[in-house]
Amino acid sequence: MQDPSDEALMLRVGDGDGAACRLLVDRHLAPVLAFSQRLLGNRADAEEVAQEVFLRVWTKARDWTPGAAKLSTWLHQVALNLCRDRLRRRRPATPLDEAPDPADPAPGAAERIHSAQVGQRVNRALDGLPVRQREAIVLCHYQGLSNIEAAGLLGVSVEALESLLSRGRRALRKALAPEAGDLLGGSGSGGAE
Repeated sequence: MQDPSDEALMLRVGDGDGAACRLLVDRHLAPVLAFSQRLLGNRADAEEVAQEVFLRVWTKARDWTPGAAKLSTWLHQVALNLCRDRLRRRRPATPLDEAPDPADPAPGAAERIHSAQVGQRVNRALDGLPVRQREAIVLCHYQGLSNIEAAGLLGVSVEALESLLSRGRRALRKALAPEAGDLLGGSGSGGAE
C-alpha cells in the first residue's frame, strides 16, 4: 500500500486529523530542522523554528491550497521567514550548544571528530556570508531544492539565484582556502580552485 501524498495528508490535517499531522512531521521535520540550523547556527533556535513551522501546518492546513506549491517548498518558505525574523532580533551571543561534546572513545571517533570539525569550519564560513548568499547555498546545496524552487522562495529570478550561488561559492572557497589542507585530512596545501 502506497503512503498518502503530502497533499492528501494536508487535507486530512485541515479536517483535524492528528495522525496525518504526525506523518507530515515524521516526513519533513529533519530537512526543516537541518535548514533552520544551517541558517541560524544554533540547534535550540532551529528546534523552536521547526516547532513553529509544524504548528503552522496544524493551524493553517485549512487555508493551504493543493497544487499551488509543493508542501516541502511551503515548509521551507515558512522556515525561511521565521529564521529571518530570528536573525533580525538576534543579539550577539555565543550559544551554549556550541561547546564541544566529549570525544567518543569507540573506534572511528577520530573520523567523527574530524568530520565535526570540518562541519564547524564550513558552518563558520557559511555564517560569514551575506544573508542572501547563505540562504541560496543552504536551500540548493543542503536542502536539495532546485534553482527554480529556491529562486521562488527567495523572491528572485533564477539568474539572480545563480549569481548568489556563484558569489557564495567563491566566498566560501576564499574563506576556507587557508585551511584546505586540514579540511581534506591534513594532506598538504590543498589549493582550492
